[in-house]
Amino acid sequence: MKSIQYLAIVSMVVLFTACNKTIVTENIGEMSSKINYPNTLRDDSVQDDYHGTIIKDPYRWLEDDNSEETKAWVTAQNAVTFDYLSKIPYRDSLKQRIEKLWNYERFGIPFKEGDYYYYFNNNGLQNQSVLYRVSNLTDAEGELVLDPNTFSEDGTASLGGMSFDKSGQYLAYQVSEGGSDWRTVKVRDVITGELLEDQLNWIKFSGLSWAANGFYYSRYPEPVADGELSAKNEYHSVYYHKLGDKQENDQLVYVDNDNPQRNVYASTSSDERFLILSTSESTSGNAFSIKALDTDDSLMPVVTAFDHDYSFVGNEGNILYFLTNANAPKMQLVSIDYDAAKGGNLTFNTVIPEDDDVLSSVTLVGGKFFAKTMHNASSKIVAYDLSGNIIGNVELPGIGTASSVSGEKDDSVAFFSFSSFTEPGKIISLDTESLTTATFRSPDVDFDSDDYITQQQWFVSKDGTRVPMFITHKKGITLDGSNPTLLYGYGGFDISITPGFSLTKIPLLEAGGVYAVANIRGGGEFGSEWHKAGTQERKQNVFDDFIAAAEYLIGEGYTSSEKLAIDGRSNGGLLVGACMTQRPDLYKVAFPGVGVLDMLRYHQFTIGWAWAGDYGRSDEPEAFDYLVKYSPLHNVKPAAYPSTMVVTADHDDRVVPAHSFKYIAELQHQHTGENPVLIRIDVSAGHGAGMPTDMRIQQAADILAFMFYEMEE
Repeated sequence: MKSIQYLAIVSMVVLFTACNKTIVTENIGEMSSKINYPNTLRDDSVQDDYHGTIIKDPYRWLEDDNSEETKAWVTAQNAVTFDYLSKIPYRDSLKQRIEKLWNYERFGIPFKEGDYYYYFNNNGLQNQSVLYRVSNLTDAEGELVLDPNTFSEDGTASLGGMSFDKSGQYLAYQVSEGGSDWRTVKVRDVITGELLEDQLNWIKFSGLSWAANGFYYSRYPEPVADGELSAKNEYHSVYYHKLGDKQENDQLVYVDNDNPQRNVYASTSSDERFLILSTSESTSGNAFSIKALDTDDSLMPVVTAFDHDYSFVGNEGNILYFLTNANAPKMQLVSIDYDAAKGGNLTFNTVIPEDDDVLSSVTLVGGKFFAKTMHNASSKIVAYDLSGNIIGNVELPGIGTASSVSGEKDDSVAFFSFSSFTEPGKIISLDTESLTTATFRSPDVDFDSDDYITQQQWFVSKDGTRVPMFITHKKGITLDGSNPTLLYGYGGFDISITPGFSLTKIPLLEAGGVYAVANIRGGGEFGSEWHKAGTQERKQNVFDDFIAAAEYLIGEGYTSSEKLAIDGRSNGGLLVGACMTQRPDLYKVAFPGVGVLDMLRYHQFTIGWAWAGDYGRSDEPEAFDYLVKYSPLHNVKPAAYPSTMVVTADHDDRVVPAHSFKYIAELQHQHTGENPVLIRIDVSAGHGAGMPTDMRIQQAADILAFMFYEMEE
């Protein structure tokens, strides 16, 4: 019987004390070796012919999330998992510590609408943050405007997005139920407090862009019965809603009936003079058109191909600015003259040229461009005049992540947030004229950041590529391979993983552990070329990078295979699933979270088809050949896998839970070890956004408890 280390939290420090499992429960010594997993029906008659290759899909029945059989299976799997977690002696202590850490007041970045400044506030443990307003930034106490905690009794309904009209009188906001990507839009008169009768349904992947007495939004057709959470999303359309009208009377602005698997988004300029309509076929590359709303002009196509990304920044009169990677893999700011383009002279003029660092975002505030760049995955902010001349740098507190500068074109005061792995997010005010900064809000967290250090180290991947990794730990730890270590990665969709504060990792650091974040290929940390190097037939580079990161941590003495856990969500869940099937010997614990794990059928569900730009599709012979080689579901073989806890949710309608269901079923079928391979399924939760605080705390405690427990000798 193996001994355990009992995690206790004394005087705000996590300590380990040896004890024997038999003290806790009579059967706890046999928890790993005698887990009775639910019997999962295998139907080997279900199979598909992929270009002459027959692939069995014995758990296809788990794709039906509405069937009684699937619901019963979910209940049975959760019963096994939560029974196992309940016997970990320090699970409750971890939850208490995370809850104490979480219980601090936090504020969102202030923004001005009409005569008021608005901000979000959470008193610490509220499930959802609350919207307040003040007439002056020096006001000590705000007036409540919108409380998402009242959307549902259990906190599972959340605010999905919102937008004020130009006058600041009307607020349109999106409500998500149970973590779903589907939204309901409501409208409130914030002057009188009246909730209007306007209600819009079946909104998904949409902004709310005001013009005149209404707003533009995107929606899909109402799904068929029982297909709300898994049916393929097609025929995305833009509508215009006029306040006071019924949704059925909304004006259809755009739909591409010839290409149902294109998404379309509308945005308007801050002066409401222009409508910018953007269409996309995947998560990378978009086309766009422009319409002058004060004329009878039709939409004018500007870019018709999907080869590059274009993001609208703002306008000065008839000059419109866009951030793009066209002819600039690390991004540049360009402008077009609408009148000239309308007259047939469409020219993109470079305003801020591409540089060595990635240009992450540009905002037009206080008559200047504030450009946020990334240098080795850490933020810098540079101010430019409207001609693209550098005015100066905005001082940041150190190496970390800054948000985009927030404000309007004529604001003299703007705001941004800043955080790092050891410093919780603070809000910084910025004088847009002098570029001086001051701390506006700083949180008070029960954590001494001075005791910890973050370093950026570079390692060499399989093909010789140098890849950076942030490594955070307590100062002075001994690099003898004994430190419990959590390695996180994402590696996809041009998304950059930059330094950020995570409350849920503090107990790991307090216990002398290591938290590592690898900036692997597939992300956007070094521009579009870094992203493309981890896509389609090059996707194996992503897994090779992550494996190399694990080997570096072991080789440098930070940890060992017996003390290493890997973690990732969504595309990162794919990363963990692929790496644990390719190198099951390298890690002790694995957490594939809400992962894309069936790479042959992912495009059959909800918005999955839009990910083909990164992945490719199995209905294409060349893509099938490389997808089937790494698809986590299809590469589970008889082997001893790491202790695994798959994490998903029953209302995830982005990466449908069937990915996780089928994967864990196959893993439980093939696993030859005595250690556990479990699935933890949150109920009334989705892909992650809007999850109530109490649910997030419990999930975090369970992940750390499982990690620590499985690393014990």
